[in-house]
Amino acid sequence: MIAANLPALQVVLPLLSAPLCVLLGRGRAAWLLATVVSWLALAIAAALLRQVLAQGAVHYAFGDWAAPWGIEYVVDGTAAFVLLIVAGIAATVFPYSLLSVEKEVDPERQALFYAAMLLCLAGLLGIVITGDAFNLFVLLEISALSTYTLVSLGQDRRALTAAYQYLILGTIGATFILIGVGLLYMLTGTLNMADLAERIEGLHQSRTLQTAFAFLVVGIGLKLALFPMHLWLPNAYTYAPSAVSALLSATATKVAVYVLLRFLFTIFGTWFSFSDMNVDWILIPLALVATFSMSLVAIFQNNVKRMLAYSSVAQVAYMTLGIGIVTVTGLTAALLHLFNHALIKGALFLALGAVFYRIGSVQLDRMQGIAREMPWTMAAFVLAALSLIGVPMTVGFVSKWYLILAALEKGWWLVVVLILITSLMAVVYLWRVIEAAYFRPRPADREAVSEAPWGLLLPTWVLALANLYLGIDTDLSVGVAGEAAQRLMGLGP
Repeated sequence: MIAANLPALQVVLPLLSAPLCVLLGRGRAAWLLATVVSWLALAIAAALLRQVLAQGAVHYAFGDWAAPWGIEYVVDGTAAFVLLIVAGIAATVFPYSLLSVEKEVDPERQALFYAAMLLCLAGLLGIVITGDAFNLFVLLEISALSTYTLVSLGQDRRALTAAYQYLILGTIGATFILIGVGLLYMLTGTLNMADLAERIEGLHQSRTLQTAFAFLVVGIGLKLALFPMHLWLPNAYTYAPSAVSALLSATATKVAVYVLLRFLFTIFGTWFSFSDMNVDWILIPLALVATFSMSLVAIFQNNVKRMLAYSSVAQVAYMTLGIGIVTVTGLTAALLHLFNHALIKGALFLALGAVFYRIGSVQLDRMQGIAREMPWTMAAFVLAALSLIGVPMTVGFVSKWYLILAALEKGWWLVVVLILITSLMAVVYLWRVIEAAYFRPRPADREAVSEAPWGLLLPTWVLALANLYLGIDTDLSVGVAGEAAQRLMGLGP
């Protein structure tokens, strides 16, 4: 009975647990409940992935109302892949958040914090798993509203400004998505994604369809921080509590990339998206500009969280570049980088959170010589940094390798050169952190600090070692991503 209802439990469990956190009030009970729920979500995601790999796509109809009349949850290979990384990151961040949140969030707001974290998790998981376009919008707003709250809970008063900016731009993006979904419903009379895909096939010359497509691409572009619609991201990542920065950087933009994949390939179809509407003419130039310009901006940042935030915009551009190439190899690269970048940025932001826990800052000048006092924390940071650069035997190398292969298949040598140049630029801005932490002396007027507590180190090292292990054993990531890419291109079963 439970196995048959796993798709519903994936979303309902964190959704119903969120108000319980508020009822539990102060103390660590709310954290314990949220952590247990995150682990259950990971177990459900792993079970769904095994089921999909063994039996094919899983369909779940709410209230036994068959699609397209009722809301349907659909878990195929792509969805199961993204569910696993979102739930896996959450299951790592929630245990980490106990000490981090006690340091950075006022005690009377901690129960609210965990409730918002669970709502954000429920929304993100629901976005991935739903087969209904309007339900996707609702779940998108659940995750977005909780995210605005989480960002605003940062200690720095600029967190409120960052949350407000995120709210304004996020609302504009959501409005565009809602208008696009409304136009599709007006044109086809259905909201079920599979039904939409069938009814759209004969309507490619419809101006209503073309307008809906434009609204959806722009709206989703805002949500995934597609350059130049990324302005909300740097401040949100910089001033949010450390646990929130780690969760958002590893999941929020990745889920938005997944939504873009769903609409371009599953609903509108490859031919309409790339031959009729030529969206690749937009995605590829923006991606190439973003990878270079955002990497350049990152080099000149003195706040390391802001540095990694601009780096994230560049890394999202790698994913959209893979999508714009429109080949199985390109899509495989995009899906791999979606998965791998979550591991990379999750580990980096968790390591920075451990530094902030001890010294109350992540400014470069405050981190001078910190590696001598926090060797394990900075070792984890270095390992994840090597992965971000794309050093062999790390996950970052795997996804960049497939992206380069996809560009070579097209004969785009300039794109290959740009990928290599931007990887070297990552060396420059990450070396600034390593040089300050390892090769500069600790100022004499600074108090000595000790290594981060194990409650912060253990989750950080879980993600850091995952960058190494999954960079060596690529059967799971490359295998699932490759099969998902073939299905998205219409070449798989």
